[in-house]
Amino acid sequence: MTLVGLLMACLLSFTMSLSAHAAIEVYDFDSVQQEAQYRGLIEELRCPKCQNQNLAGSDAPIAQDLKQKTYDLIKEGRSDTEIRAYMQERYGDFITYKPPVRPSTWILWFFPPLLLIVLVIGWFWQSKRSQRVASGQSGVIIDSVAALSAAEKAELDRLLSLSNKNDNNEHDITSTEDKK
Repeated sequence: MTLVGLLMACLLSFTMSLSAHAAIEVYDFDSVQQEAQYRGLIEELRCPKCQNQNLAGSDAPIAQDLKQKTYDLIKEGRSDTEIRAYMQERYGDFITYKPPVRPSTWILWFFPPLLLIVLVIGWFWQSKRSQRVASGQSGVIIDSVAALSAAEKAELDRLLSLSNKNDNNEHDITSTEDKK
């Protein structure tokens, strides 16, 4: 029984090692420049199935096909621009991390900087406004003395005089009428 278990474990590890080696791609290039071109393109192009993964890091079947197609196009002598155009024609702007500037992608290119500019202007405006309010330059002048009636002015003067008299004594400035 242990011999059968040992044989099963060996067979399982052998099949797993074969599948691990199957994922490694080996491409024959004519020059180092072609290999560098291939590496650069698969790092730059995005896998259509994976959300945010380039072709180099993806093991999806479509990524394998796109790597093979990229290799074939490089072997045909196509330039990077031609290969990018080929991929964008078939898979759209999603295939690249740097979509072209055109009316359909203006929101991607221009909205973030415009939003940043609007936020910075709003922050400066709010900061200047709060500084003007704090320094009394807000344009709103409140005449607190003119806002009091004659009876209120008299009561205020009485309370202030009581306050000045009783500074060392008690600090109760309520009138005798209020205490009753």
